[in-house]
Amino acid sequence: MNLLKLYPSKFGKTYIKNIRNAGVITPPDKYFNSMFWLIIILTVVTSTIFFIFNVNAYFIPLIFILFHILFYMNISLKASNRIKEMENVFPEVISLMASNLRSGMTIDKAFLLAARPEFHPLDQEILKTGKDITTGQEIIFALKKMSERIESEKITRVVMLIISGLKAGGNISDLLEQTSRNMKEKELLEKKSRSTILMYVIFIFFAVGVGAPVLFGLSSVLVEVVIELTSRLPHLSSASSSFPLSFNSVSISLNFVIYFSIIFMVVSDLISCMVMGLVRKGDSKEGLKYFFPLVGISLFLFFIIRVVLSKFILASIRGSF
Repeated sequence: MNLLKLYPSKFGKTYIKNIRNAGVITPPDKYFNSMFWLIIILTVVTSTIFFIFNVNAYFIPLIFILFHILFYMNISLKASNRIKEMENVFPEVISLMASNLRSGMTIDKAFLLAARPEFHPLDQEILKTGKDITTGQEIIFALKKMSERIESEKITRVVMLIISGLKAGGNISDLLEQTSRNMKEKELLEKKSRSTILMYVIFIFFAVGVGAPVLFGLSSVLVEVVIELTSRLPHLSSASSSFPLSFNSVSISLNFVIYFSIIFMVVSDLISCMVMGLVRKGDSKEGLKYFFPLVGISLFLFFIIRVVLSKFILASIRGSF
């Protein structure tokens, strides 16, 4: 049974594409089925732990959804990293193809001999394309299939350029060499531009990883102080009739404030990581690798501030009455 059919078709197609781009040998439906049952097992184990510690049961659906998101992020990152690795070595591949063509090889043989182990994982796609060519497929059709499998905009543009050169009958070796140089120059310019925007990334990281937890920690402590003061209203009224402020009972729950702060920080961290990935690499998914470290720092600071300030301030208040 293909469990992907239980999900929206757009989600299923995206998941299949990411599984293939990640280089998973297992068929996409079988791979997703195994991941789905693993998510079920992890959800049951986590729910059992929550039950032992008397955590509310309405968190169970959220846990199931969270594990789905984590596995989707994992396979999406693997696919994105694999494509990025192919794009990084592609200029070297076409430069080697140009050298092979200058030595008198045919284009199919030059292409096949460019599949070297140091060009992994692109070498596997080159070997597949080379086998297609040697088994009788037209080189233009085989190159198009390779670009469709890889699903990289950069590689697709270069492949279409090679196909145009083949159709026009020009000097393919010069075309490939010039394209390789242009790709390397473009990569160098992108690296320089990333260094200039590093300050923006640092600012976002500091604001979300340090600033937000501090403010939320102070806010939750303030709510706890107000609740503590309002619980002592009878003592205040009897102690001083000229007290300049009047307090009413606070209906908001401290747990609600803490849960809201945690959810808001996690969502902010996720959005900020995607922004950092978009700014640094041009792809929002590249920033997801910072998500868990950023969440860990945010939650650590939040609870440290809460524990230290609440103990100090509440001890002062309780000692005054």
